[in-house]
Amino acid sequence: MTPPAASAATPEGWRTWVAGARPRTLPAAVVPVLVGTAAATGVIDVIPWRAAAAGVVALALQIGTNFANDYSDGVRGTDDPGRRTGPVRLVGWGLKAPGAVKRAALLCFATAALAGVALAIAVGPELLVVGAAAIAAGWFYTGGSHPYGYYGFGELFVFVFFGVVATVGSTYAQTESLTALALVASVPVGLLATALLVVNNLRDIPGDTHAGKRTLAVRLGDVRTRWLYVGMLVAAFACIPLLAGGFGRPAAAAALVGVVVARQPVLRVLEGAEGAALVLVLSLTGRVQLVTGLLLAGGLWLSA
Repeated sequence: MTPPAASAATPEGWRTWVAGARPRTLPAAVVPVLVGTAAATGVIDVIPWRAAAAGVVALALQIGTNFANDYSDGVRGTDDPGRRTGPVRLVGWGLKAPGAVKRAALLCFATAALAGVALAIAVGPELLVVGAAAIAAGWFYTGGSHPYGYYGFGELFVFVFFGVVATVGSTYAQTESLTALALVASVPVGLLATALLVVNNLRDIPGDTHAGKRTLAVRLGDVRTRWLYVGMLVAAFACIPLLAGGFGRPAAAAALVGVVVARQPVLRVLEGAEGAALVLVLSLTGRVQLVTGLLLAGGLWLSA
């Protein structure tokens, strides 16, 4: 089995695993931890090791979910190389054995669990429940007999776990309490993370339709999915003045600079970018999330 022609420069060796981890999606793991930790400043003195452990949990969950998705879609035959563009598929393209990819996913989930246990010992057993739910959600996104990602619930999973749970959880790991600031801050974080999945699924509408994968993008169709993507970015930036003004954190308004970065991917989506052209939009969306998240976290911290 050979990869699509559009991906002729297929990585080899350890670079194959790096590509399979889908680096473009990793801002979705880093940003909520940074924002959630910054939201804790001014309440208590931040405990560095807890922030680091939360970062390990988020990154390991993201990479583990990516490998689990690769494994499950690959063994189902959803990642047919003749109909797919975009990031490397390890199993679907025949680059790695299914068992090896499954073990990689489980290793990442185990890493997340170990870091989560350390946090639970310091903070409370409630984090074990949250962590177990996150791992289960990552696996059953495309795994199991009834993967919820195949029924249009993937975006909800991303918003909840890589928006609300990761952001609020990172604050909770520091303060050991729930705060309104963290909850509101989790909304733009979650919307930007979900926008990554929306544009990914927009690109995959033809292949997913053929494979019977009823993602939200497949259900909405091409045009409405494009407007969903734009709407998520608009809504994310609309939340920032509320954070800056409503919680006495004016420097958080610096995150509005992300609007400038968002202009290019929004225009490309509205102009009808398809297939391989949406791979660039995915990368640009990750940049929007990273720039906006860094500025938001920095603003929250400076204003504390």
